[in-house]
Amino acid sequence: MPPNAYSLLGGLTPAEFLRDYWQRKPLLIRQAMPGLTSPLEPDELAGLALEDAIPSRLVIEHGTTPWAVRYGPFTEDDFAKLPETHWSLLVTDLEKFVPELGTLIDPFRFIPDWRIDDLMISYAPPQGSVGPHTDAYDVFLLQLQGHRRWQIDTRPVAADNRLPDTALHILRDFTPEQTWVLEPGDMLYLPPHIAHHGVALDDCMTASIGFRAPSQQELLGAWLDDAVARLDPALRYADPGLMPQTNPGEIDATARARAVALLRNALTVDDAALERWFAGYVTEPRADLASLYPEPPDWQADDLLAHLRAGAALHRNPAARLAWFAETDTVRCFADGEMRTLPACNRPLIEYLCRERDYRAGQILNRLDEPATALLLWLLQRGILEAHIPDTDTINTGIDA
Repeated sequence: MPPNAYSLLGGLTPAEFLRDYWQRKPLLIRQAMPGLTSPLEPDELAGLALEDAIPSRLVIEHGTTPWAVRYGPFTEDDFAKLPETHWSLLVTDLEKFVPELGTLIDPFRFIPDWRIDDLMISYAPPQGSVGPHTDAYDVFLLQLQGHRRWQIDTRPVAADNRLPDTALHILRDFTPEQTWVLEPGDMLYLPPHIAHHGVALDDCMTASIGFRAPSQQELLGAWLDDAVARLDPALRYADPGLMPQTNPGEIDATARARAVALLRNALTVDDAALERWFAGYVTEPRADLASLYPEPPDWQADDLLAHLRAGAALHRNPAARLAWFAETDTVRCFADGEMRTLPACNRPLIEYLCRERDYRAGQILNRLDEPATALLLWLLQRGILEAHIPDTDTINTGIDA
């Protein structure tokens, strides 16, 4: 059976979890997903790490240097040379490259999609670990196979508490307050900046559902980059009517006021424009996932209608990002960083597109009008939506979709 929110959160409703635990304190949930079996075998995970496009890394505790990190793609020979213990393989963005694995993320979609970063699955033999460390984001750690010992310390971590000369931010000093052993189906939620250390007790696989939290520095830097790109390069500082300077080294009040006005004019933006910019920013596509976008169909409105009337469906590209919000008389749809504005009557269709990943022909036809058709064609032409082709060779995800 698919997990429900009651078992997933240990008897808490999503509202109770978000109120009492989210970004506040850790939560251990025994049998968050009862009966869960790993969706991948260790050999299958290693096979994915051989692929050029799929991000992967190895962490070897006693390598050429302490806590050595190596980045994929790897070869079979790389794995053959690994020691028997004290290493970990981590493969990220799996829900994008193996869409069937998205069922491991679906139960967490009571949190907005734009906050979800990716699904990572790790494998470790006995004593495999990535060391005690902190993360700057929320994470759910779901045990898929074997057993892992987790230790946490909720006390603040000093900025200089780091092992020197390591690629990872391993804590130099770590004294756990709590220790648990997780078995398949168990899950640990950790808010940002909680020191934690997970060690495999046997052949062990763990899924990490991680969340995005852009920093103020990232947001402002990205907004300024966009603002600069929109400026007229011909608009320069000007001072007609300049008066003779008594002291050539002085920057007088008039010059300072002109410069400030020039800058303020560039920085002036209302809240609604910032909100739209933010929605575009958090739905921007990742350049390293470009290979996941298919060659778009050369469809016109009649082609789309014929496809849907034949009962064929559409589905969302697993690398694409969709979001929406409503304004007074319109609804804004954001897809891979671009915005489309539609009449408020199209809100049901946009909500459907953003809520689901596979779209039934009947559900779309019932909501189709001229603006909706134009939106769907635009999404298809960018590879954000794809014509549905059933795939019978799917991976068992361990839970029902």
